Amino acid sequence: MQQQVRITEEQVKDPNSHQRTVKLAKAAMMLAISVVFSFIPSMPVLPTVDFIRYEFSDLPILISCFAFGVPAGIVIAALSIVINFFLGGAESGPYGMIMHIIAIGTYVLAAGLIYRVKKDRKHAIIGLIVGILAMTAVMIPSNLFITPAFMGVPVAVVKPLIVPAIIPVNLIKGLISAVLTFILYKRISPFLHK
Repeated sequence: MQQQVRITEEQVKDPNSHQRTVKLAKAAMMLAISVVFSFIPSMPVLPTVDFIRYEFSDLPILISCFAFGVPAGIVIAALSIVINFFLGGAESGPYGMIMHIIAIGTYVLAAGLIYRVKKDRKHAIIGLIVGILAMTAVMIPSNLFITPAFMGVPVAVVKPLIVPAIIPVNLIKGLISAVLTFILYKRISPFLHK
């Protein structure tokens, strides 16, 4: 009885504490789902470019960004990728971890900032499209500077891959995530916002 009185007093002091706790729990659940999804074998987006693959863990990350905001999306992205790395799930080691954080972090930032302006279907679509383009654009210099450093190959080897491989693969990866996020978010949004 005494404990119930104390909880009630705390809630009176901060009526939003319960909502924040529920939101945090749901964000943690989405993080756990992303980590589990990160162990689903990634698939090559184009058969000719085996080293760039679609990561299923991106889906809960994007949904979290729309549901809980950009900071939550970025934190969930970073934690999910780092946890996967330390659990031995990263197929391409530290290089893959860094590139994945840059890619999905850019996507989440661009899509989330636009969706935050007005949370409707139109801004969701615009946000996802801008997110795809931003991620694709960022991955060009990332591959030119980070890939040579980690893979020990000259920039001259990476440059010819930009147009036939890096750009189309990132566009396709982004599009897959966008379509799946758009389809699933509306269905699970009531639970995430309940």
